[in-house]
Amino acid sequence: MTATDTSSAVDVLRQNIQGSIETHARFMEACLPALSKAAEALTSAYLSGRKAIFFGNGGSAADAQHLAAEFLGRYLRERDPLPAVALNTNSSAVTAIGNDYGYEHTFSRQLRALGVRGDVAVGISTSGNSQNVVEALQCARELGLFTIGLTGAAGGKMRGLVDVLIAVPSDETPRIQECHILAGHALCDAVEGAVVASQPPAK
Repeated sequence: MTATDTSSAVDVLRQNIQGSIETHARFMEACLPALSKAAEALTSAYLSGRKAIFFGNGGSAADAQHLAAEFLGRYLRERDPLPAVALNTNSSAVTAIGNDYGYEHTFSRQLRALGVRGDVAVGISTSGNSQNVVEALQCARELGLFTIGLTGAAGGKMRGLVDVLIAVPSDETPRIQECHILAGHALCDAVEGAVVASQPPAK
């Protein structure tokens, strides 16, 4: 690698980091009210014995799985496990439903089987237009679940389908996904803290 190649790589790295920092700053100002509502809904659901159901495709599927694991295990505090499921993790169900009914039904059919009134459905899509996420959110509303959407700036079809929309103020997929995991971690921290605070002190 030449000195010019190294310089070019450093410039690309710097641009990515700087772009992420700038997007995160806008994200905090734009999305804090929605994040607060989402945290309240998740806390209320958990204190009522309900669960969170996450779903997304590609990188958003990884985020869904990651966040479900944070609630099931722990984020920062010792506490009882909080029920959460990521619908994209059951590869047999996803492929069977996709093969038999169409890919757009991969999450809605699972949600119809697993979701109950009072649960929270969290759909993740950078564009807001992923059809299987959109159909799952429509199903969730029919079943009486509280709905949260994580998208990019436009919000797409999800904008009119959710109770709370966390729309990252960016049109760049990498920056949107970086803010989605930040949003998820912030929600884990806030919800976990509220749930722990509601529990009686250990004797």
